[in-house]
Amino acid sequence: MSTLKIAIQKSGRLNEDSIQILKDCGISINNGNDQLKAEASNFPLEVLYLRNSDIPQYLIDGVVDLAIVGDNLLVEKGKHIEVIQKLGFSKCKVSVAVPKSFEYNSIQDLAGLRIATSYPNTVNEYFSSFGVTVDIHQISGSVEIAPNIGLADAIVDIVSSGSTLFKNNLREVEVILKSEAVLAVSPKVSPEIQKHIDTLKFRIQSVLRARNSKYILMNVPNDKIDEIGKILPVLRSLTVLPLAQEGWSSVHSVIDKDTFWDVIDQLKEAGAEGILVCPIEKMVL
Repeated sequence: MSTLKIAIQKSGRLNEDSIQILKDCGISINNGNDQLKAEASNFPLEVLYLRNSDIPQYLIDGVVDLAIVGDNLLVEKGKHIEVIQKLGFSKCKVSVAVPKSFEYNSIQDLAGLRIATSYPNTVNEYFSSFGVTVDIHQISGSVEIAPNIGLADAIVDIVSSGSTLFKNNLREVEVILKSEAVLAVSPKVSPEIQKHIDTLKFRIQSVLRARNSKYILMNVPNDKIDEIGKILPVLRSLTVLPLAQEGWSSVHSVIDKDTFWDVIDQLKEAGAEGILVCPIEKMVL
C-alpha cells in the first residue's frame, strides 16, 4: 500500500496545531524529539518535519503529497499550488509597518525607500500594483529590528497580536493579505494517493465542524417547539424527546459557537429552560 506523505513545519507556530489536528483525526503519530520524519501507526501516512520556507518547493516537486502550511507562504512561493481546505488556525496578517515617528499618509510615501522582508515576491507584487517602486532588502528572521539598526525604512512581515511591532517601536499601516493554515496538495499525486487524501480531508472537515459547533439541549414547552425550531440552525430537524412532565419536551440540536450567545438569548425569550451546551468531538455529515 502506498503511503501519503505530509509536510508540516519543523518548529514554530504551526507545528503543534498541525500535529493536533492529525491526532484529532484519529491518527497516531510515532514521533520522538528531533525526528525529521515519523510514521502513523494506524493510517498510511508519513509526516515530514521541514523548514517552513522549503515546503512549497517540496509540494511542487512531488516529494510530499500534502502540507499544512500558511497560505501566506503559498502566495510568496507557490501560487499555483492547490489549497483543498482552510484549517482555521494560525491566523495572521502580512502587513507593512513603519517606525512610529514616520509620517505616513499613503503607500506612495514609501516610494524609493528600503523595505526589509522575508516575502520579496509578495512585497514586489503589492507595491507594483500601486505603481510604487521600493528597494527590497530580503532577510530571514528578526525583520522587525531592521529599521532600528538602520537597515531599512519600513518592513513587511507577519503580524499576529502586534506585540512584536509595539516592542520595536513600529506601527502597522497597511495589510497586504490575511493568512491562516491551509491543507495544500502537490500537483503530482497519484490516483492511489488521492484516495488517502480524500479520506484525510473528510476526517479533517469532520474535526473542523466539531470545533466550530456546540451540542445544545434544553427543556421546551410543547407549544413553543415550532418557535424554537425557527431559531435553531439545525442539521436536518430538531431532536424532540418527551419529558416525564406532561406538556414539555427535551429539544436537542447543534449551534454555531460564533453566534452562541445571541441564539441563547433568543431561546430563553422563546421559553426554553434548563439549557445545556456540550462540546462536540467529531461531526460527520
